[in-house]
Amino acid sequence: MRKKSMNTIRKEIREKDGQIVRLLNERAALSLEAGKVKRRLGMEIYDPSRESRVFGYLADINRGPLAGEALGHIYREILSSSRQIQAPLSIACLGPESSFTHLAALCHFGRSPRVLPRRSIGQVFDEVESQKVSYGVVPMENSVEGSVKHTLDRLIDTPLRIRAEIVMKISHCLLSRGGKGNVRTVYSHPQALAQCRTWIARNLPRAELVETDSTASAVVRAREDRRGAAIGSRIASETYGLRMVAEGIEDHPTNTTRFIVMGGGQSEPTGDDKTSILFGTPHAPGALHAALGPFSRAGINLLRIESYPIRGRMWEYLFFVDLAGHAAEKKVRDCLRRLERKTAFLKVLGSYPKGDERG
Repeated sequence: MRKKSMNTIRKEIREKDGQIVRLLNERAALSLEAGKVKRRLGMEIYDPSRESRVFGYLADINRGPLAGEALGHIYREILSSSRQIQAPLSIACLGPESSFTHLAALCHFGRSPRVLPRRSIGQVFDEVESQKVSYGVVPMENSVEGSVKHTLDRLIDTPLRIRAEIVMKISHCLLSRGGKGNVRTVYSHPQALAQCRTWIARNLPRAELVETDSTASAVVRAREDRRGAAIGSRIASETYGLRMVAEGIEDHPTNTTRFIVMGGGQSEPTGDDKTSILFGTPHAPGALHAALGPFSRAGINLLRIESYPIRGRMWEYLFFVDLAGHAAEKKVRDCLRRLERKTAFLKVLGSYPKGDERG
């Protein structure tokens, strides 16, 4: 078989680019039609269950050489732009720009919506609840440091539902104006400082540790301090113009954070879902054991269970539970009905597609 010249290859690539642009615009035109139908039927523009099925379909039909992860990144932006031409979305997240929550929001929603970094988790919830923004992204738990208390606090009372989860591997960098030997103060979010505790003790044992609202705000502080450094993301060094003195400084290489998307509405079952619930038991011996019985009898896997003290009521607890399955599925629905009879309080926080780990 005759080898192609570079000019021939470039000509074929140009032809393919033309076909891709034409097909993308044809797809966009179909998205506009879909948006009109959704509005007429009162359907949501953002549908994480539908998007999860799209990514599953793409994985099934991909034959390479393009890697599945790369194809996913491309289609994330295609879906993002398709949503945006149907109806503009705005996303609030714990910020500022280049914080890990901000990166999680971009990773999930793409770069077409307005992503608005906010100073606190409470502010994110407030803006979604008052419908100033379409959805909110907040951290839920970290594999090393556990749950984020401010998020759990708001989940107890919010009328919003968990619509999706984003599971992201967290890799921390030390960012500074100068070299490591010049650092006297390390700024970062409390969880980031805790996740790098051993590395800091070995490499910067005399440095003062200063807690900040987020890793990105820590980078801003370090930029103003010639003897300061921040623990933050690689992209924060590019955004704020600081040197990356060291990377991969987290103590656990499997360090992962789970973020949740909060909003109104609810997602349809995909066949690979989670449901998050919150319940309280009567203050009586064996109450928790009785509450967990329906899950065992139904053969439902509990992915996470965490006790949470009730404010103002000493030694009484609520329980946050993640379970496999969707609340609309008969097995789960029947189990939750039985659970309700054995609890003093039950709230379904949301059913949503299981998230894949993002790098």
